[in-house]
Amino acid sequence: MQESREEKLNYIMGKIRPFNDFPSKGVLFRDICPLMKDHKALCATIDLFEEYVKQTYPMVDFIVGLDARGFLFGPLLAQRLGVGFVLVRKKGKLPGPTESVSYTLEYGQAEVEVQADAVEKGQRVLLIDDLIATGGSLHAARELMKKCGAEVLGCLVLIELKGLKGVERQGSTPVFSLFQY
Repeated sequence: MQESREEKLNYIMGKIRPFNDFPSKGVLFRDICPLMKDHKALCATIDLFEEYVKQTYPMVDFIVGLDARGFLFGPLLAQRLGVGFVLVRKKGKLPGPTESVSYTLEYGQAEVEVQADAVEKGQRVLLIDDLIATGGSLHAARELMKKCGAEVLGCLVLIELKGLKGVERQGSTPVFSLFQY
C-alpha cells in the first residue's frame, strides 16, 4: 500500500530534530541528519519534491543545487526527473571559467558561482536547498541563474523559517517548502 502525502510528511517531520541554542544562543536549529540516514524518510522527501515538480513544472531542464545541502537533495531529484544537475558553489570551489554573484550576509559579504557553461540561455531551472531563512543565498543563486540567461521557474526547500521572511526576498519566484516553522 502506498503512503499518502500526509503520511509521508508526518514521517519526514519525525526525522527533523530540533536543537535549542545551536549554533548560538536563541537559535532553534533544525537538524536533517536523522532524515538523511533514514532511507524511508529520504525517499519520501524526494517523492514529494518529484510529485510537486511533475505537476507544476513538467518542462524543467535542470535542478540547480545550492552549496552544500542542496547537493544532498538535488541530484536525487534530478535523477528521478531524468534531467541534469547543476552546482552553485561558494566562490573558489569550481574549476574553469565561472560566473559569480555577490550577496550580503548578516555580518559581511559572500559570493556564489557556477561554471560558465553550466546552463544555456533560455534553459528552465529549479533551485533546491534544504532550508530558507533570510533567503540571501537562494536569492543570489536565482540572480546567478538569471545572469547566465536561465529561466528560474521556482525554488524548492525542505524547510522554510517563516519568521525570517526569506520567501519575500525571492520576489515573484515561487518557493515550495515541505515544512514551515
